[in-house]
Amino acid sequence: MGNMGKISKEIEIAYKVVCESLKNDGLKDEYLLELLDIAKSAILDDGDKDFGLKITQYVKNVKEQFYRGVREAYFDDPVYWDALKVEAPYKFESFLYYMEKNRPYEKKFYLPREKTLKVVVDDLQDLEDGKYKFYGLSLPSRVGKSTTCIFFLAWIALRRPNSHSAMGGHSGILAKGFYKELLNLIETEEYTFAELYRYVHPNSKTMIKSKSADEFTITLDRPDRFATITCRGIDGTWTGAIDVSQDGYLYVDDLVRDREHSLSPTRMENTYQEYLNKMVDRKNDGARELMVGTLWNVLDPLNRLKNIYEGNPEYKFRKIPALDPDTDESNFDYEINGFSTAYYKDMRERLDNAEWMAKYQQSPYVREGLLFPSDELRTFSTDNIIPEGEYRTVAIIDPAFGGGDSLSMPICVDHSNGCKYIIDWIFNKGTQAVTIPLIVDKIQKHDITQIVLEKNAGGLLFRDNLEAKLKEIGYNHCKCITRPAPNKLSKDEKINAYSDYVKSEFIFLLPNYQIPKDDVADRYYRSQEYNKAMEELVMYVYEGKNPHDDAADSLAQLAMFFEDRQVRTAQIIQSPI
Repeated sequence: MGNMGKISKEIEIAYKVVCESLKNDGLKDEYLLELLDIAKSAILDDGDKDFGLKITQYVKNVKEQFYRGVREAYFDDPVYWDALKVEAPYKFESFLYYMEKNRPYEKKFYLPREKTLKVVVDDLQDLEDGKYKFYGLSLPSRVGKSTTCIFFLAWIALRRPNSHSAMGGHSGILAKGFYKELLNLIETEEYTFAELYRYVHPNSKTMIKSKSADEFTITLDRPDRFATITCRGIDGTWTGAIDVSQDGYLYVDDLVRDREHSLSPTRMENTYQEYLNKMVDRKNDGARELMVGTLWNVLDPLNRLKNIYEGNPEYKFRKIPALDPDTDESNFDYEINGFSTAYYKDMRERLDNAEWMAKYQQSPYVREGLLFPSDELRTFSTDNIIPEGEYRTVAIIDPAFGGGDSLSMPICVDHSNGCKYIIDWIFNKGTQAVTIPLIVDKIQKHDITQIVLEKNAGGLLFRDNLEAKLKEIGYNHCKCITRPAPNKLSKDEKINAYSDYVKSEFIFLLPNYQIPKDDVADRYYRSQEYNKAMEELVMYVYEGKNPHDDAADSLAQLAMFFEDRQVRTAQIIQSPI
């Protein structure tokens, strides 16, 4: 369990005696309970938190190993709960467990959701431990983000009842909800807050000194001009009424009221300025901040702060989308009151893509300046089937060269009817060791006859490596060519110049199309990578910052390839005969 730090001689002797008993008599509960008493004394009497928490972790490990990791068993063990109780004032997750100790499983908040929310709980622990001074969290609605943070503020109040913290939202109605939920955690017997408070502050005569349903304030321990926690809407009074002490928190939750609010640049700017001048203004030097919300668009205060401070080690930003980008599975399919993959996919099908990406995938949008809005793109009519007739299949490769870019390879059927169908798409961040085998597989699957790359150092090298792989497997039916990049157009100008062609000529697969199990028709459907490419494409803006432009750039290159073929004129030369 490590060295004994700065504990007193009496505790050191007691610790050695218990350890000797454990060695001689085995892991008896009575010895484990004595260890927990030593841990409590080390923390509360000698101030050696690290040593005390090493003991509690040891006791928990013993119980987990005894029950072979079966949580239902060791969570019923009173010794395990005693270890959690000693930890609760210092470990946020232990506080969450212990707070709901007496609640039936079907009513517990954290335990059924911990698979997803544990990363948030760990982030909040780091925030309290001083690793960060600002934590920004964006999650879809109704998945537990606010409740987690309200538990966190209750934990801070337990640890420092005489500090001052504030919880703010878009309205007084929201603040009232915060207040009622917080008060429920603190004063109802359903939770163990009162038990923990007596354990941490045995000399405090009264836990709740005052509370106000009108001002939404709760004051613990010793009264002060400012409350332990104040809940207030951004539309309420902050100046002179609220103080965030240097050891307190400003918790800001959902400053953007709804979709209508998010669509007004003026209202969004006013909200941001009110946040700075009303809320941030109440922080003392050293106070930390927690901001939570759903990212409606790029003007959201949380997104603006992310753009300013991302990369600063004192600022941590975390977002968890509804559907995992890699697996397309729900991140919030909780055991109780969760949201299934089918639920989210149904929402994705029903909603406008920009709203889906913002409200559920936490990818904020700006409607103004979208170059490829989803409702302006052509799609297959109903069936994702290529009509009969002659055609050839070609593809453009836009290689990735690091920086989070994706190799983008839209695969296009150039039909004799004049239509150009985007039937498949490789959109992958992997190295050439990953992407070249994927490309070779698609070449053979779709009988691609021509691959085109831009002629630059990366393009030439990629072509050579791809040709070598095709030669290795003896495949000779696909021609790989390079074309010079336009030297008079920047990448953004090129994408803009060919955007009309993309929207008028290319036909994309229907989203969320389910192939019937008994259907033998030669249908196409969107792969996961196809969906990721389309998500990036429809979020591309001509004026503004695009995190990535791989999907748009590769389609512009494909449009250039077709348009150049169409407009090139024949040259009349003198017959040599």
